[in-house]
Amino acid sequence: MTIATAGPPNSPELASPAAPGQDGPKLVVQIVGAVAFAHLLNDLIQAVLPAIYPMLKNKYHLSFGEIGWIALVYQITASLLQPWVGLYTDKRPLPYLLPTGMFVTLAGVGWLAAAGGYSSLILASAVIGVGSATFHPEASRIARMASGGRFGTAQSAFQVGGNTGSALGPVVASAIILPFGQAAVGWLAFAAVAAIWVLFGITRWRLNCAAALPVATGPAQRSRYSRREIVGALSAIGVLMFAKFIYIGAFTNYFTFYLIERFDLSVRQSQFYLFGFLAAIAAGTFAGGPVGDRIGRKAVIWASFLGVAPFAMILPHANLFWTAVFSISIGLIMSSAFAALVVYAQELVPGRVGLISGLMFGLMFGISGIGAAGLGQLADIYGIVWVYKFCAYLPLLGLATILLPDASRSRIE
Repeated sequence: MTIATAGPPNSPELASPAAPGQDGPKLVVQIVGAVAFAHLLNDLIQAVLPAIYPMLKNKYHLSFGEIGWIALVYQITASLLQPWVGLYTDKRPLPYLLPTGMFVTLAGVGWLAAAGGYSSLILASAVIGVGSATFHPEASRIARMASGGRFGTAQSAFQVGGNTGSALGPVVASAIILPFGQAAVGWLAFAAVAAIWVLFGITRWRLNCAAALPVATGPAQRSRYSRREIVGALSAIGVLMFAKFIYIGAFTNYFTFYLIERFDLSVRQSQFYLFGFLAAIAAGTFAGGPVGDRIGRKAVIWASFLGVAPFAMILPHANLFWTAVFSISIGLIMSSAFAALVVYAQELVPGRVGLISGLMFGLMFGISGIGAAGLGQLADIYGIVWVYKFCAYLPLLGLATILLPDASRSRIE
């Protein structure tokens, strides 16, 4: 399917891109906002699954290891498909893939609500993962198309939508699903249907207007870096992603268990502390992209990892009040790196936005899934409190940032 090159200059539903003028192309705020809202709905649905792990654990008498396998299947399913989706759509655009993928997510929601055993939970998680795999690379591409050259700002706004949805997931779980049981997961169908409607509107904009954007549709440019530098930089980014998402995964998947065991909170009480952490991630992500546009991606990455290290070290020894303070601080600081990492990688390999976005988001899900399974096994053996003491050293892997080449160079090899 090819992207249409003509369309109405002033769509009544979604704004068309501003034509490049003396100030260059403009950020298409309506489209970036719509993609961010769709990301919110998508990640809200996804965040409900880990938020209801305690309920599923009690209902089906699961171990931490079995909970970890549910997370692994979901996140690996999402991660393995994403680079292939991105690679394929770099060469053969599929504008209607976004709403189609959300239909798959809708089917997964229904399956999860009706699941009657452990194997059904595994399969439902896999279906939701497939929907996520089709969403992230293409939605990230649309955000870049509408960025007007402000790549970090657009990517940050896109990611803030997802982080906000992730933060709302535990609240929705606590208010709707935990009081009424597993069948109440079906209410998430309304979020999926709303996302499908928004994504159809975005798709119409892409078909009618996006071809006018030179940032998105211009020919692929040659990288300013040598092949050796690209491989080294991508390897360093992989280490940084590992540290970031294993550590964040310890919170998103097991923070409620940690609070319940360490401070004797109820499941519902622990959900609000998790919400605070996830809301802090959304706020930190919002700042990370625009700051990276101004001071450079590498500076943001340095600050993100080294800034969070002291809080990570102290958190396992803190009381409940300071645990809340430190967890919010960790979420704010560490989340600022993701948009910078995505845009940095996209600029390393120009013309491969879908592939790089798929790799980055896929790597995020894959690392989170492997981490969830591994941390679950460690929690079964050593206890959940020990896991948080172990994970406190992960932010120190941010020293791998020194291996990233200076993005301000203009040399081409």
